[in-house]
Amino acid sequence: MDITANLDAPCPPDVMHAWIDDLSTYPQWLTIVPRADAVEAAAGDPGPAWSIDLRGKVGPLSRSKRLRMVRTSSDDRQVVFERREIDGQKHAAWVLRARLTPNDGGTNLAMDLHYSGGMWEPLVERLLRDEIDRSKARLLLLLA
Repeated sequence: MDITANLDAPCPPDVMHAWIDDLSTYPQWLTIVPRADAVEAAAGDPGPAWSIDLRGKVGPLSRSKRLRMVRTSSDDRQVVFERREIDGQKHAAWVLRARLTPNDGGTNLAMDLHYSGGMWEPLVERLLRDEIDRSKARLLLLLA
């Protein structure tokens, strides 16, 4: 599953970068991430790590998942987080890439989410798309 979302915000890229570079800020604007706690980086991690909970509900169905995410890249134009579990088991990939592009009067944020798992995919995709739409207004309020 691959999802892309865009948001034009009336702020400079460095202000937007501060909100997307640290997963611990995501629960403030992305309700499907109710918890994102910094955890100790493991050997081989290229950046800081977080334990995050993903939670969503569509009608009577709900789903939750805990992931260990690592920031694998960060500069003034892009931030990338990847799932990196340390339990020795094989897991579906989760990759979140946020790209910042200055535009007239602000910044365009393009977020790409890749999930390689197949279980519950239609439910997860619908949940993510609905939440992305709702989260845009919350993030814009925080950026103001």
